Amino acid sequence: MDDALGPQTSIKDAKPTALAAYWALFVLTAVYALNIADRYVLSTLIEPIRQEFNLSDSALGLVTGVGLAIFYVTAGIPLGVLADRVNRKRMIVAALSAWSIMTMLCGFTQSFLQLFFARVGVGVGEAGGTPPSQSMLADYFPRERRPLATSLYTFGVPIGSALGSMVAAVVAEIYGWRAALFAAAAMSLPVVLLMFSLREPRRGQFDDAQTIAPGEAAGLMPVLRFLRQSKASLHILAGATIATFSGMGLIWWTPAFLHRSHGLSVGEAGMQVGWMNGVGGTIALAICTLLMFRFLKRPSSSLAWFLAIVTAAITVPAAIAHATPDRDFALLNLWLLIALANVYIGPTFALLHNLFPPTMRGVAVAILLFTANIANLVIAPQAIGMLSDAIRPLLAEPESSLRIALLFSALTGLWGALHFVLAARALAREGD
Repeated sequence: MDDALGPQTSIKDAKPTALAAYWALFVLTAVYALNIADRYVLSTLIEPIRQEFNLSDSALGLVTGVGLAIFYVTAGIPLGVLADRVNRKRMIVAALSAWSIMTMLCGFTQSFLQLFFARVGVGVGEAGGTPPSQSMLADYFPRERRPLATSLYTFGVPIGSALGSMVAAVVAEIYGWRAALFAAAAMSLPVVLLMFSLREPRRGQFDDAQTIAPGEAAGLMPVLRFLRQSKASLHILAGATIATFSGMGLIWWTPAFLHRSHGLSVGEAGMQVGWMNGVGGTIALAICTLLMFRFLKRPSSSLAWFLAIVTAAITVPAAIAHATPDRDFALLNLWLLIALANVYIGPTFALLHNLFPPTMRGVAVAILLFTANIANLVIAPQAIGMLSDAIRPLLAEPESSLRIALLFSALTGLWGALHFVLAARALAREGD
């Protein structure tokens, strides 16, 4: 006798209800928020770590950015392949547990080298979080609901950055920077438990009519050839990568900048950045999500123009924030910079999905994550730190070296905007 699910469907294979899908979205967004929070925890703790280990800004860039990124960016593509082959729920639990344990170990370190290698371990764990999470979301939501689900998932960025900054600020102010890392590691425990409430969804259950066999996936080389032939795609990748540097890359150094140039304590600076990310970032992403509904009926070139305008506009508050000696005016402009820094993420992914064939989209997104994280986790912490160290001996006020390095780095946003303009023109020529 046929049951309510149909003659060929078991309870295990049943498509998830709307409630189950949005619960999964909530839990996976919490995982993503913890992934982001970990980065802002260490960013908030830059000054006490620098003072305890007597580190230069270049060394700080190495341990806060490169240490995390070494495996995060290089492991992203192979772990994406793994996510297509193993139980994704278990993979996320393993990854979250791994990076939380390594974060805790960061609090026990007694030297720069120990801290560096512990951060490498954090990077290994974090690289295994996003690929299986995105894969699961695609199997919890039908095609027409995925843009909304992905937009809501992006709220993990402001939530996580606010959580990481604020928890680190409050705990470090009272108990010290090591305790702040222990607290950050402990935050993952309830989310690990929540992961066990999710069901591993059947792969491709909403795409049965367009199922692509594993052997039909394009792979890396065909995608690279496609990129070489598609000027619009190349400019979108370049624009998003530079926008990552000129926006999120600068935020790495914001707590240290506020401490050195405006006299805020570690706790005060961390709380400021936390509010900027949490409140400002959430409002900006909410507005952007609503705007995306208007762009659904417009050509793709208009979305590229939107990205160009936003990326160029961010350069203004970024430059003013690091140029003005007035603390309140600097904070006002930092609110604008940090709130708008993540707006480009959703529209960029939308453009990539429109440009690449279905068999290439996964690798295309992996390439974007690779280049963007190189800019955010490697180049921004290291290059800005090295520039600050280089100009420090030349200044009458050496503590202002970081402010000047950030001021020059902020202007790269105009370069990113130029790539989005070129992408818009290429899309218009290609008929979108």
